[in-house]
Amino acid sequence: MSPMREGIMVILSSPSGAGKTTLVKLLSKRKNFVTSVSHTTRTPRTNEVDGKDYHFVNNKKFEEMITNKEFLEYAKVFNNFYGTTKSDILKELNKGNNVIFDIDWQGTNQIISQNLKNKLLTFFILPPSREELFKRLSNRDMKDKLIAEERMKQFDKDVLHWKDYNYVIINNDLEFCYKQISDYIDCEINKKKSTYNIDLIKNHIKKLTS
Repeated sequence: MSPMREGIMVILSSPSGAGKTTLVKLLSKRKNFVTSVSHTTRTPRTNEVDGKDYHFVNNKKFEEMITNKEFLEYAKVFNNFYGTTKSDILKELNKGNNVIFDIDWQGTNQIISQNLKNKLLTFFILPPSREELFKRLSNRDMKDKLIAEERMKQFDKDVLHWKDYNYVIINNDLEFCYKQISDYIDCEINKKKSTYNIDLIKNHIKKLTS
């Protein structure tokens, strides 16, 4: 009987509104894939459940966890803290589960810098256009256009970090985008060559930032 394979870590990051959270939920339905549930000081949205979408805590509790070095990574985004606890992740990986992270570039860099023994795959999700991104942000659970405009300003900063990732995916069609990510993960696990086209991504980045 062959020994059980340890799980891999799969990170999805994106500027706000590019669709990574929906993609993470789709990936978590795959066999042996589980989602990392982050701690956050953010107020829950109307459809979010504590312990399922996030562990919602106050600032004092989060700061205590930082002091106790409980986090694998943490970051402050739009005045709220987000963090992933080490113990939960290592438990899943040791069981052979693949753990999916829904985190930003700050958290990604922290995990990369730790040089963990488990294989790590990183994906950066991009919108098809600036116009589509603004439309998505404006349609979300937001009170006014000023919040969407604030996210657009942050987009110009966040998009610069695409170079730090193994794969960059354009989310023009959710089903196709999910298939691309799944195929790249399978290629990495099975050590097969993928069809990833970096030139396509570079051209898209130019359009988004020009």
